[in-house]
Amino acid sequence: MSHANVRAVELVGSRAIGSALPLSDWDFVVSIDAVDAVLAALPSLVAPLHPLAQQWDPLGPTTYRCFMLMLRGPVKVDLIFPGVPHEPAPPWTPAPGTLEAIDRHFWDWILWLTSKEQGGRDDLVREQLAVMSHHLLRPLGVEDVPGTIPRATLEYVTARDRLAERYGMRVPLALEHEVRPALPTG
Repeated sequence: MSHANVRAVELVGSRAIGSALPLSDWDFVVSIDAVDAVLAALPSLVAPLHPLAQQWDPLGPTTYRCFMLMLRGPVKVDLIFPGVPHEPAPPWTPAPGTLEAIDRHFWDWILWLTSKEQGGRDDLVREQLAVMSHHLLRPLGVEDVPGTIPRATLEYVTARDRLAERYGMRVPLALEHEVRPALPTG
């Protein structure tokens, strides 16, 4: 990441310590000066990667911000900015202007959950499916907490497509087409 105010970029997490699974994300801690300048430049800085999706993590800790990218593969990349405060967002409010952002968030989240399931972190997956239910699925009209990743995916796609039809819009499917083959079935 080349920018005058980027001091360092360091690979951390499972990829750095050699314990990554095939779907593990790539976590990079980005040390910066002039926070506003770097954060404003992020979309152009990551453009050469041709991300299918890019967004600020609406949830996460308050002590840092995380810029999430989804690349072909599928590959999830998190750019972590320590010391840049973040206020977690409330649950999504579905509307024509938010449905694409909700879709990006869902596919990022479900791929991350799949990597945790592959690592045997079943308790974390159950916990996060409940968080996903509250923050993303319930606002779309999915009342029950899904017990599995395949169920969450089915419920989400059904609710998203119903809302897209109601709003008279089409949600781009490139991200879904990239992520879905990597998800568990059943």
